[in-house]
Amino acid sequence: MVSRSSLDIWKSLRGLPRDMWILAAATLVNRAGTMVLPFLVLYLTRELGMSAARAGIALGVYGVGAMVSAPLAGRLSDRIGPLPIMQWSLIGTGILLLAFPFVRTFGAVIALTLAWSLVAESFRPANMAYIADIVSPEQRKPAYALFRLAINLGMSIGPAAAGFIAAQSFTWIFITDAVTTLAAGALLIAFPVGAATRAAAVNARMGSGGSKEQVASMLEDRGFFFFLIAIFLTGFVFFQHEGALPLFLVNDLGLSPAFYGLLFTLNTVMIVFMEIPLNAATAHWEHRRGLALGALLYALGSAAFAVAAGAAAVFAGIIIWTVGEMLLFPQAAAYVSEIAPESRRGEYMGAYTLAFNVAFAVGPWAGTAALGAFGARPMWLGVFVIGAISASMMMRVSTPQTEAATVSA
Repeated sequence: MVSRSSLDIWKSLRGLPRDMWILAAATLVNRAGTMVLPFLVLYLTRELGMSAARAGIALGVYGVGAMVSAPLAGRLSDRIGPLPIMQWSLIGTGILLLAFPFVRTFGAVIALTLAWSLVAESFRPANMAYIADIVSPEQRKPAYALFRLAINLGMSIGPAAAGFIAAQSFTWIFITDAVTTLAAGALLIAFPVGAATRAAAVNARMGSGGSKEQVASMLEDRGFFFFLIAIFLTGFVFFQHEGALPLFLVNDLGLSPAFYGLLFTLNTVMIVFMEIPLNAATAHWEHRRGLALGALLYALGSAAFAVAAGAAAVFAGIIIWTVGEMLLFPQAAAYVSEIAPESRRGEYMGAYTLAFNVAFAVGPWAGTAALGAFGARPMWLGVFVIGAISASMMMRVSTPQTEAATVSA
């Protein structure tokens, strides 16, 4: 039974190292300025006069860059340490965003978007590897929950503020996003931390021989590959909020675009106030239990959309969906950090990020296509089945040795 003290929101955060709080602060600053990507299509069509098709190509190019960047950044962070990757990702992204308003032709926009994606998306796998480096195994779930808290607090500010700024000038969206990104990079540079030293020591051990487990190909890790398939299916369900969900709400249920925006607010508020205590209460769970329940709740949220006739059922679906999100994402990052060989944690995090990037590339397109071809109820029931398959697979993921020792103790 979970004690009252384990539900204290600060109990699970109290022992986190100073470096983790610096990273959370930098993340909050960076995400509070997230403005360009959510408004990229509007900028290209309204400000530059491009067609919707060309704007969609630009967004697709960003996705391709993210898919390429994730595994490369993961491997590079294993070689030189994750901290330098994060620092230069933020600084480079800020510089590229400042250059964006000066680019006007389609070819130049595509080239700059690709460069922006490659640089910006290299932050994610390095960041997740860095968190695993600076906290102990038992602190990883609350550490990843704190990181997501910083993300969601920032995202509750940036895109909302961008709407008001865009009404005055799209150029200021790029400037604001660039300034906050550069500020986040400066924060990581100004406060020295020790993860790079640890990564260098790990790399030295690898260079001196290392274990058979360390030098084996990641593709030979069947348990991890199985997990990647399961997390791709979960990502497929998750990213329906980018494509099928808004179309379903407006076209099928007759709800307004403002209602769709309100769902983001509900999701963010729940995460800000509930995710850390929820993860503190479930810290003793083995990973497969949290992963499977999170994936199942995604599936059940989608099933609620299948029977929705109005706003109430949609709200219920989003609440169920969000609880699944709060359980799954910290669990998944902690799981990958524990099954990865220490010297190749960045590589594993890169593959984990890649699985989500592929889901982002496939999920919204497939969902909207199915919605148009088969209608809302068959489409959402199909998404439910995919989520249920993912949950079933999550129950069968391999158990890390550190977790097995903790459970048996």
